[in-house]
Amino acid sequence: MNVVDSSGWLEYFAGSRRARHFEKAILATDELLVPAICVFEVFKIVSRERSEADALFAISAMQEGILVEIDTRLAIEGARLSLEHRLPMADSLILAVTRQFDATLWTQDADFKGLEDVEFFSVRQ
Repeated sequence: MNVVDSSGWLEYFAGSRRARHFEKAILATDELLVPAICVFEVFKIVSRERSEADALFAISAMQEGILVEIDTRLAIEGARLSLEHRLPMADSLILAVTRQFDATLWTQDADFKGLEDVEFFSVRQ
């Protein structure tokens, strides 16, 4: 199973040269977990930088994967991970989803660098 961090989704939707790092995980929709917090972040940023119509299109593509709602159990685990690794709320919830499903997190967010179960791509790659 795979989880793509919001930063990876944004690269993919922008069609940037960095999108190649995330394309394999995104296109394998039967193995793709999409935390609800990623939907929030992507919708917000795409709406702000492009349009709400573009954001809705992006979210429809994200829903090709398996949407993971944030329930009480994930919220508590996210809080634990936030304290342990000094992660912001969204990052800790994304990591909690990754770990709950024994998945790999694909990201370029330096907050995740060096953590277990993370496929990290430096922004310089």
